[in-house]
Amino acid sequence: MRRYDLDWLRVIVFGLLIFYHVGMFFVPWGWHVKNNVIYDWLRWPMWFLNQWRLPILFTISGMGTYYALGKRTLGKFAWERFLRLGIPLVAGMLLIVPPQVYFERLAEGTYSGSYLQYYTSVAFDGVYPEGNLSWHHLWFLPYLLLFSWVLSPLFIYLRNHGTKFIDGVKRMLQKPLRIYLFVIPLYFVEALVEPFFPVTHALVDDWFTIIFNIILFFYGFVLIATGNIFWESLPQLKHKALVIGIVAFSGQVIIWLLFEDGYVIHFTEALLKVVNIWSWILVLFAYAAQCLNRPSKGLAYANRAVYPFYILHQTVTVGIAYYLMDLDWGLLPKAFLLIVGTFGISWLIYDIVILRIPWLHPLFGLKKEKGKKIAG
Repeated sequence: MRRYDLDWLRVIVFGLLIFYHVGMFFVPWGWHVKNNVIYDWLRWPMWFLNQWRLPILFTISGMGTYYALGKRTLGKFAWERFLRLGIPLVAGMLLIVPPQVYFERLAEGTYSGSYLQYYTSVAFDGVYPEGNLSWHHLWFLPYLLLFSWVLSPLFIYLRNHGTKFIDGVKRMLQKPLRIYLFVIPLYFVEALVEPFFPVTHALVDDWFTIIFNIILFFYGFVLIATGNIFWESLPQLKHKALVIGIVAFSGQVIIWLLFEDGYVIHFTEALLKVVNIWSWILVLFAYAAQCLNRPSKGLAYANRAVYPFYILHQTVTVGIAYYLMDLDWGLLPKAFLLIVGTFGISWLIYDIVILRIPWLHPLFGLKKEKGKKIAG
């Protein structure tokens, strides 16, 4: 049975990504172009959103993989993952990402020519950040492709021969709070791997990002494999997880504000972080299952549009931001223009151009509309 709540969550979380990238224009952290005024207080909602927005997407992708492997051989699944993830990645690196790097170079003052001159001369010279070739926000795609290829043999084995393992997970979920045992592997990765392999999104040597997110991808598959057991545990869990999530994030804020880094602080903060991430993933699954597990025409349209929107949106945001960065307009007018402009221009490109030119569909990961499966 199709889980419409997972479709809604996927749409909502990718939608939040647009708000997050707009926020990156205004906060102190490094980004591709920066506003002339930085708003330090925006770090707090950005930190909160940043901790769980991508983990839940990897978890949902693992869930989608369970369904995808039910009707495909290993070879067919691997090929379809390449078509769905690899081709949009290459197309994005060649067509969508270069304008972002161009606007970066203009903002830095390291390039001053037209975009046509840039694209036909130095757009693909060297690897970013020293060079210009990059996948920027599309880093999610090669990681998801890697996880799909690496874990699919194990997933097929678990579907066919993993009854004892899945039954063990089902027994564990009979007491809903035991689902927090899933935090233990995440904690060890956060505490012991992250200090030595900071996040780069470059795939090579990005061991913390790979290990942490492949675990979440695996969890998504396993939770779906339990059938209804996971979903039946959520009503008993949602309020507890909400409280635990609030406490865990509040604990992190207290540490950031009041304590200097050290061994005890590091291991405590790592525990609070992974508990916070897992709690908000559970909260979102629980409330989506309660409120959003129903079809609608709007969902059908948005679920098909979300992948092209994801591919397009940051280039639109960076392009608009470049022309706003030095204006003295204040936070709200600029943020409003960035949000409305990003959604509006992405929608126009999707609805007026991409949907109407069939040969563009594979470049933006669009399947034929007859497909009724959760995207993995």
